[in-house]
Amino acid sequence: MGELYRKGFTQNRELSWLRFNDRVLSEAMDESVPLLERLKFLSIFTSNLDEFFMIRVGSLFDLMHANAEMIDSKSGLTPREQLDQIFAAVRPLYQKRERLFFEVERQLRFHDICHLDYDELAKPERASAKDYYEAMIAPLLSPQIVDTKHPFPRLANKLLHIGVMLKHKNREIFGVVPIPPSIPPIFRLPGSEVRYIRTESIILEYADKLFAPFTVLEKTAFSVTRNADINPDDEIFADEADFRQRMKKMLHRRNRLAPVRLELSSTISKGFTDYLKEKLEIASAQIYTTSAPLKMGYVFGLIASLPDSLKKPLLYPKFTPVWPASIKRGESMIHQIERGDILLAYPFESMDPFLRLIKEASEDPSVISIKITIYRLAGKAKLVEYLCAAAENGKNVTVLIELRARFDEQNNIDWSERLEEAGCTIIYGFDFYKVHSKICLITRKNKGGIEYITQVGTGNYNENTARQYTDLSLMTAHPEIGRDAAEFFKNMSIGNLQGSYGHLLVAPVALKSSLLRLIDGEIAKGDRGRIFIKINSLTDADLIDKLSEASRAGVKIRMMIRGICCLLPGIHGKTDNIEIRSIVGRYLEHARIYCFGEGSEERTYISSADFMTRNTERRVEVACPIYDGKVLEKIHRIIEAELRDTLKARVLLPDGAYCRREDALDPLDSQQFLMDLALAHRADDHKAADAVRRQGLWQRLSGLFHPER
Repeated sequence: MGELYRKGFTQNRELSWLRFNDRVLSEAMDESVPLLERLKFLSIFTSNLDEFFMIRVGSLFDLMHANAEMIDSKSGLTPREQLDQIFAAVRPLYQKRERLFFEVERQLRFHDICHLDYDELAKPERASAKDYYEAMIAPLLSPQIVDTKHPFPRLANKLLHIGVMLKHKNREIFGVVPIPPSIPPIFRLPGSEVRYIRTESIILEYADKLFAPFTVLEKTAFSVTRNADINPDDEIFADEADFRQRMKKMLHRRNRLAPVRLELSSTISKGFTDYLKEKLEIASAQIYTTSAPLKMGYVFGLIASLPDSLKKPLLYPKFTPVWPASIKRGESMIHQIERGDILLAYPFESMDPFLRLIKEASEDPSVISIKITIYRLAGKAKLVEYLCAAAENGKNVTVLIELRARFDEQNNIDWSERLEEAGCTIIYGFDFYKVHSKICLITRKNKGGIEYITQVGTGNYNENTARQYTDLSLMTAHPEIGRDAAEFFKNMSIGNLQGSYGHLLVAPVALKSSLLRLIDGEIAKGDRGRIFIKINSLTDADLIDKLSEASRAGVKIRMMIRGICCLLPGIHGKTDNIEIRSIVGRYLEHARIYCFGEGSEERTYISSADFMTRNTERRVEVACPIYDGKVLEKIHRIIEAELRDTLKARVLLPDGAYCRREDALDPLDSQQFLMDLALAHRADDHKAADAVRRQGLWQRLSGLFHPER
């Protein structure tokens, strides 16, 4: 697949991702989205772009130094050519972000939420800002000049700094002030209205005082983004026997890698710019100047602190994930799962039934073991509490925790130590292979022998993101799936990646080959073949090529791909029969669903794996078949809603751009529909069910997933 780009139906991965992030930014432009939600989308876009530079741009720099002539298989570009196109594509995104930020802020002022510059402060407010600066900020600052006795400092990754060009006795020198993370990012000004100013704006105002007796010629806030694409399996960490210690060293090193981007809050002189370019060893193309905030993590804390009377009209109506009426609160979860599979659809339905299952298992005398893989957890996790209780109750609790979950490494290190203290067996997986699967196995022993309850999900066991991401969680007593899960955990415990399974599709050995075989099965049907795929990203060259082959054979392929998509649909003679859509809305689309065939021949799986080479070849992933008819019907309903979405869905065009749907269907937001549907199936809420039925939404969805109906 080294020359896949020559076939003419693929695009560059990084440029595809930037188009996805542009769609996140477009949500901030959508006037139908509440104002504070638009501000959140600006913050999400900003943090997404930060991570993109740290990881993807950083890895391209590494690749350029290692093999400058390596060609990207999807676009035919060298690393340098990819970087040039990325830097050019990002610049208009900065301009769009800045324009949108000030438009949203302008509109928020009509609601008495005022984000101010220092020169906008009233006289009493300036006095308050001065008192705050002198009491709470100045004592924590460490200004430094750079000269022969004071070397240029190591600027921490993504930390805000104040940079100044100083003059003293006909000599110009550079000065810098790191803004410690311990200082709150905003200062709420006293008064009845919500008026606030960013901390860096206050420090900029007092820069002259900080550097007295020097004269400040120029000043700016700035942030350096560093390459954060460190692999804990690198040789530099090879002598560290304890993997947890290896990860701690890796996190320390991440802040010291080479710069890949410089962001400035204001335009500075050529001399000042050249100085920073020389010291940071970066090019002009890597410098971005914007008057919008360089960091926007403050947004969520600001919104949380606003009085309800202000924020409620400016946010989406509150939605609490529901407990489904099909699950009886007062009955054992284990007994209900034994009667039939249960599927939870987050965030429309609550994670609580799964958590109750674990709590019940921790106390059930017949349960002998609980085994689980963990990739990301919330800062506070009931799941950990229940697993620890199970271990303390004498259950054999095994937790495979992936310490390399990017940017959650420290959190996972902390949780691994807590679980270990409670008596859980902790394992870390494999060198060179991340364990990204989401699977849990409860083993019970009773008079009839050994029984299993298996849970397989598409998303993490994170109680916070289960309220923000769309994911699926299957709980089943299917004995053969349980035996596969038991074999899986045995293989994980002995370091065996080559296991064989009868029902589960497990990467890195069998997932991709099974997917290719399933696609081949549809190719054999010709124009009767049907494939539906819902994933976050598509980059795997083998799967891309096989999907094109299926299209050429007449197979009808529908895909929902939220983010990166290296396959271009609608290319004549190559991908004519492939339709790709993407949804960006209130919740992050995160579930992975694979459907092959239709009717009695349909084979459907839910999985933790995207169609990316890293997932199919370099991670431990699990895909689980759906055997229960009611669960399959529920999955179809979700698919049908998303395929009918006309408000938040966009269609991917043959040139890689996205456009709104042009068909004449009635307006439908699939996420809102699924919220309504969850309310209609909430325990003891007949009024909500009647309201949804009156909207006629169910009828509007009929016959879409199976066209022959």
